[in-house]
Amino acid sequence: MTDFTTLELDICANGIATLWLNRPEKNNAFNAEMIRELILALDTIKADRSLRFMLLRGRGKHFCAGADLAWMQQCAALDYNANLNDARELAELMHSLYHLKLPTVAVVQGAAYGGALGLISCCDMAIGTRDAQFSLSEVRIGLAPAVISPFVVQAIGERAARRYALTAERFDGERAQQLGLLAECYAPEQLETEVANWTANLLLNSPQAMQASKQLMQEVGSGVLTPALRRYTENAIARIRVSAEGQEGLNAFLNKRKPAWQEPQP
Repeated sequence: MTDFTTLELDICANGIATLWLNRPEKNNAFNAEMIRELILALDTIKADRSLRFMLLRGRGKHFCAGADLAWMQQCAALDYNANLNDARELAELMHSLYHLKLPTVAVVQGAAYGGALGLISCCDMAIGTRDAQFSLSEVRIGLAPAVISPFVVQAIGERAARRYALTAERFDGERAQQLGLLAECYAPEQLETEVANWTANLLLNSPQAMQASKQLMQEVGSGVLTPALRRYTENAIARIRVSAEGQEGLNAFLNKRKPAWQEPQP
C-alpha cells in the first residue's frame, strides 16, 4: 500500500475503500501534492478488483476548503505554461474520479469551497450535513471554476451553476440537496449513522452490476435515444444476464436465498 502525505486510504475486508483528505490543519485544502496523491490513490483503487465502492471523505471539521493559499501564491508566480500544466493535473484528477468504475459517494461536512465542489460533482452520489457550507468561490479571488465546471454543470444544471459561479454565494446542505449536489442531508450528529446505512445498502448490491449500471448511466447521459444507444442498452442487459453475478443473482432470487455477495465476509 502506498504511503501518502496528504491522504489516507483505508481498505476494508468487505470491499469498501475510504479515501480521506487528510490535511485537517489546513482544512483539507488541496495543493499540487494532494492532487498528485489523489490521482495515484485512484489508480490504486482502480487496480484493486476486490473493491465494491468508494467513500470520499475529509478528516477534521471540513470536507475541503478549496485550494491551499500557499499553493495559490506559488501558482501566481508561474508563467502561463506552468499554470497550464497545473490545470492539466487537476483536470486529470477530475477525469479519473468521474470515470472510476466503482460507485463513489462523497461525504461532506463543514466547508466545501472551490475545487471541492468539483470532487463532489465527480462522485456518483453525495451526502452531507445540513450546516455544511458550499461555494464556487473562485471569482472572489479573481479566478474562474474552469476545470471543474463541466462536472458542476452536470451535477446542478447550467442555470444554477451559472448563478453560483458568478455570485460566489455560500449555500448550505439543504440548498445543496435542492440543487441535486447532495442526494440527502442530515443533522451533523446523524451523519455517521447515515454513512453506515448507505454503506449497508450498497453492500446488498452485486458489485459487477453496480459497475455495469454506472457505465450504463454514463453512456445514456441525458437520455436522448439514438440507434447506437439502443444497441448499447440491448447488449448491456444481455451481457449482465449471462455474467457470473447475473446468474447468481437470478438463481438466488428464484430459490429465495441470499446471493453470494451478501454473505458475511470471512
